[in-house]
Amino acid sequence: MGSLLDAVRENEEAARFLAWPGDFEPARRDHVEEVRLASGAALEGFAGDGAGGTYFFCGDGGEERPVLYADSEGRAALVAIGLTELLGLLLAAPWWRGGGAAEYLADMPDLPARRDGAAAALGLALPTEAEALARLREVATGPGKEYVLVLTSEEEPYEPLPILNAPGHRG
Repeated sequence: MGSLLDAVRENEEAARFLAWPGDFEPARRDHVEEVRLASGAALEGFAGDGAGGTYFFCGDGGEERPVLYADSEGRAALVAIGLTELLGLLLAAPWWRGGGAAEYLADMPDLPARRDGAAAALGLALPTEAEALARLREVATGPGKEYVLVLTSEEEPYEPLPILNAPGHRG
């Protein structure tokens, strides 16, 4: 049995949707700065986005590990517990970092069909947008408090992602 990350890489429909509008690219694993977790736990970059942000697995294990997202502006948050949950967020609410559904749907009227096709290709149950965003907030403000990303060169912690305080993100 292969990994879910391998399935994303191998399935063109899913990879295309996750690349855009999901802005998730497994080929971009290196973060713009040297970082570490304050706890000393392992940190493994496994994907990135077009703006220099990085998705990291935290701790030891496989794709079930907590996922931390760090942008290129010095902000970070735990966004999912495991790759399955992260992909659910990216499929259900690719605009989670800003903007909104209406903006994306205006530019991409076929987004729901593409999203559903990508989820089916990966064998994932698709949460609703509200469920995905509620879970994002729950993870970031609950277990996420234990995952503090530190800029190694300055020994300064990253700031929380501003999206977690935005209207519409209720926990």
